[in-house]
Amino acid sequence: MITHDVKVYPSKATLKREDQLAWKIAAMAADKVPVARDVAAMIVNRIIDNAAVAIAAINRRPVTSARGMALGHARSRAAGGATVFGVPATRRVSPEWAAWANGTAVRELDMHDTFLAADYSHPGDNIPPILAVAQTLEKSGRDLIRGLATGYEVQIDLVRAICLHEHKIDHIAHLCPAQAAGIGTLLGLKAEVIYQAVQQAVHVSFTTRQSRKGEISSWKAYAPAHAGKLAIEAVDRAMRGEGAPSPVYEGEDSVIAWMLDGPEAHYKVSLPAIGEAKRAILDSYTKEHSAEYQSQALIDLAFRLRGQIEDLEKIEKIVIHTSHHTHYVIGTGANDPQKMDPKASRETLDHSIMYIFAVALQDGRWHHVDSYTPKRAGRADTVRLWHKIETREDPEWTRRYHSLDTDEKAFGGRVEILMADGSRIVDEMAVANAHPLGAKPFGREDYIRKFRILTEGIIAPREAERFLEAAQGLPRLAAGELHRLNVALPAADLAVAKPGIF
Repeated sequence: MITHDVKVYPSKATLKREDQLAWKIAAMAADKVPVARDVAAMIVNRIIDNAAVAIAAINRRPVTSARGMALGHARSRAAGGATVFGVPATRRVSPEWAAWANGTAVRELDMHDTFLAADYSHPGDNIPPILAVAQTLEKSGRDLIRGLATGYEVQIDLVRAICLHEHKIDHIAHLCPAQAAGIGTLLGLKAEVIYQAVQQAVHVSFTTRQSRKGEISSWKAYAPAHAGKLAIEAVDRAMRGEGAPSPVYEGEDSVIAWMLDGPEAHYKVSLPAIGEAKRAILDSYTKEHSAEYQSQALIDLAFRLRGQIEDLEKIEKIVIHTSHHTHYVIGTGANDPQKMDPKASRETLDHSIMYIFAVALQDGRWHHVDSYTPKRAGRADTVRLWHKIETREDPEWTRRYHSLDTDEKAFGGRVEILMADGSRIVDEMAVANAHPLGAKPFGREDYIRKFRILTEGIIAPREAERFLEAAQGLPRLAAGELHRLNVALPAADLAVAKPGIF
């Protein structure tokens, strides 16, 4: 890896393209370095993972609406087009709209992969737009693997180095340029074209974190899908010879100067050297439970703790000592009353560690639907327990959250339970069981099991087996065969969206 200094320059100090972060990203994306076998295998896992969570959410309203919009932009197979989850592969739509529909389906349940560092991300959000373009332009499985390796690499490398959250910028600002770079690799574009596409993608994707604050709406699922749509459009414009605001990161009126650390900013961004393999996907991790990633270890810890408590009603107070990010984003440090409201939306509840810990402690299980129903959230004993829980920032857990050492990096916390008789129960967990360093790291069979659980009763067994065979054979899929990565439902089982403009 090569570490690049990134800072703001006045307009009078012309910065060479070769010294700009967008160019360095583009040069790395244009590098034809082979994809390592273990990276390719993990890409297959994440394609299976994405399909699982997308189909599980297929008839939820935001996904149904996004699909309805996409189907309003139909294209014939002869004209080239991409598939939409749930819909037979014989029906194709314009790629940016396929990215919109499929990206929303993947993100809706908040249950696919994650990477947390200086900022946070769901790098599996790279898959829908890159796959949509690959299907449209009839690329091969190997082409898709190369594009996805780049998308994961760019997003994860930016997330390691540049914090968006402290400036209340949503994390899609790192996702959109990664998607554009990945499409550039997929298509074998020259660095010059990718450079312009990356800059366009950065420029149009900086949005605020209000999408994840207060009354969290369906836009939380739409946001990464919107980034994918913007990325495809950015690459299309760049391929036609159009330029972009430049330098988008380092300029006097750039995103860094006015939306991030300001004119005195100084970031260090590490990217693979030319000829160096893109391996960042191996540092990411998926979710076993459908909830914000920082809750994964705490859900597993709740399962472990419940066996030590005979009567949950005798709990006086629960304090979760955890990282700054967990405390202020999904804990009581967020100061969001909605996080304590039994009538809150599912999108809000899955960002309330107080609710999540209470339900996990009571039920000893977590279900992507049952754990969030209004009836479940409104249970009187749950509300009582929920409101006894608070979070506190612990500097050591914050340090471990931000550690660059993967062996000590942690996303969990220490839980103290005060009982009515004055006794205390204390336990901690650093990483979730499914994490690569956890008690039961996810492997191929776990991804397949997750797929079967989430899609059971939704798709036919034959369709499940067909998809799993195609996904696991991804490196061997020839040009024009990537439509096989779609998953379809019987037409009668697919919800229909309310009418709109399209």
